[in-house]
Amino acid sequence: MNDVKSTHLIADFKHGAPMLSCRFDPTGRYVFGGAEDYQVWRWEIRSGKKVAYPTDAWVRGLAFSDEGKAFITGGYDGRLIWWPSHGTPKANRIVQAHKGWIRAIDVSRDGRTLASVGNDLVVRLWDARNGKKLRELKGHQSHIYNLAFHPDGDRLVTGDLKCNIIDWEIKTGRKVRTWISKSQIKYDKGFKAFIGGFRGMTFNAKGTRLACSGITNVTNAFAGVGNPSIVVYDWKSGKKQVEHLSKQKAKGVAWGLAFHPRGDMIGGVGGGSAYLMFWKPTGKKQYHEMKLRSDVRDLDLHKDGVRLAIAHGDRHMRLYKMAKKKTKKTTKSKTTKKVS
Repeated sequence: MNDVKSTHLIADFKHGAPMLSCRFDPTGRYVFGGAEDYQVWRWEIRSGKKVAYPTDAWVRGLAFSDEGKAFITGGYDGRLIWWPSHGTPKANRIVQAHKGWIRAIDVSRDGRTLASVGNDLVVRLWDARNGKKLRELKGHQSHIYNLAFHPDGDRLVTGDLKCNIIDWEIKTGRKVRTWISKSQIKYDKGFKAFIGGFRGMTFNAKGTRLACSGITNVTNAFAGVGNPSIVVYDWKSGKKQVEHLSKQKAKGVAWGLAFHPRGDMIGGVGGGSAYLMFWKPTGKKQYHEMKLRSDVRDLDLHKDGVRLAIAHGDRHMRLYKMAKKKTKKTTKSKTTKKVS
């Protein structure tokens, strides 16, 4: 049984550059991560062996298609690149998809449609199997930070710098509705700039709840001083259910998030503080937190619902397990050996 209060480190993959992003592959055998060395790396979880994907860009957009056989990256150079998930990392297809940074990508649950967003204010839909452009969705007036397909595959949500959320109908490209997450955006009069944007967007498995992570209570836009925030919406009504905050008003941004299989919210905090936090579905303040060694840049939940991957700014990809440590007795010395 999962026990988040016993969450512990199970693997530490040291790297030569700060990490930017992370995703487990659908098989659960590997974890992929974008780094500031202009490459994406694939670690085999069991052995720790790593392989480089030479993307020539900082990459935050990571996704899989073709039942996990294809791996897609979206980088700051505006390119989408298709790679084999396993074997030799040689690019199969390259598409110049956006002008400016691709901030996020996602693939529909059926694996057929890829969506990408970036700084050119356009949402683009692609055939995930052959890279053909299917549709452009226009409506955002500021940099688009994130996106998420609804589990039923009929809708797509996107969110921008000013925390505008647009719900799109995929087949027609029609805007179904829009709303603003007001607590996660601020205009700094001194710095004369907006600070906000969703660092994470995700649905729960049933598609009844949408969560958006970012920053709130900003006091200095230039330095990014504020508190982590995750706002959860009821999908049917679009109404805010809860805003998850920190008891101690931790400094930083909620960079990564995931729904625990039992419905709790998991969030990773980076920038000023470094925490892994857990909230009950309706809890405003976390019921458990774990101090981390370095700030969180991204977070992903393994298909087993127990393991977490976190991309850290201190040049490490770390894996954590939300369960009690197991002990194994040895017959020779009758001592107890701790294992993960």
